[in-house]
Amino acid sequence: MSTATVTSARSGQVLADLIPASRVRDAALVLGGAALTGLAAQIAVPVPGSPVPVTGQTFAALLVGTALGARRGFASLAVYALVGAAGVPWFAEGGSGTAMPSFGYILGMLLASVVVGALARRGADRSAWRTAGTMVLGSAIIYAVGVPYLALATGMSASAAIAAGLTPFLVGDALKAALAMGVLPTAWKFAGKR
Repeated sequence: MSTATVTSARSGQVLADLIPASRVRDAALVLGGAALTGLAAQIAVPVPGSPVPVTGQTFAALLVGTALGARRGFASLAVYALVGAAGVPWFAEGGSGTAMPSFGYILGMLLASVVVGALARRGADRSAWRTAGTMVLGSAIIYAVGVPYLALATGMSASAAIAAGLTPFLVGDALKAALAMGVLPTAWKFAGKR
């Protein structure tokens, strides 16, 4: 298969579109994305002075949105959020429910999954630098919802919420973006060689 054929076959697609289409596929991808996010949330390291731990949850949510696309990514994160809100302990540190100060980050993940999924459909996950930009934008969306929610839920000032809910996570987010820079473009290269 020529490079031009591979490129035209991939335009407008996300990685999940490379699997033969069916409703069973879509349901499995949505449920699998929710489960991946729930599992990644269990990788949690407490941050001194913050009610929000460092987790693998945001990386999984952005990866799910990018790989599945906007609709399936949103559906997957909606399943994750609704099941956790209903009491399944698969939020960070085995948490559940909506009363947690970190629940705003989960809401942000819903929005971020749509944005990164839409960008991926436009090719934003095909190169390392575009992937990095996509992950940074997705993380910014998560913080734009999560940090104000944290402030409201805890009574923190805006500066205290930024100090507790944003600043300690920037290095980890840079590492997650670097990991995505390797994983997603490599997956596309592998898919082009099939």
